Amino acid sequence: MEKACLECGERIVGRTDKKFCSDYCRNAYNNNLNKDRKNLVRNVNNLLRKNYRILEELNPNDKTKASKSKLLAKGFNFDYFTSIYTTKTGNTYYFVYDQGYLPLEGDYYALVKRI
Repeated sequence: MEKACLECGERIVGRTDKKFCSDYCRNAYNNNLNKDRKNLVRNVNNLLRKNYRILEELNPNDKTKASKSKLLAKGFNFDYFTSIYTTKTGNTYYFVYDQGYLPLEGDYYALVKRI
C-alpha cells in the first residue's frame, strides 16, 4: 500500500508512519495549517503586542504612573486587553498579559506588572 504526501501528493518512500515526502512539504503543510484564516486574529494579536510593548516601555520598574495622553501618543488602544482584575476594594485593573493599568483620577493611569 503506497502512501501519498499530505502536501503535494507525491509517493512517500521510507518509514511506514511518514506523512510527508520532504521537510519542505512538512513545513509548507504546517505553515498552511497554522496560518490565520482571517486577518482578524492577526490584527488583534498585533494590537495586543503593540499595547504590551507600550506598557512595558513606560513601566520598566514594575510600577509607575502615566498620563492618558502619553499612552495615546504612543498608539495605545484602550479597547484591547487580555484580562480584567477587580480587587476587593472595587478597583478594576486591565491587563495585557502581565502588564496592567488602573485608571486613576485626572486622566492618569497606574501601570503595574503582575509578578
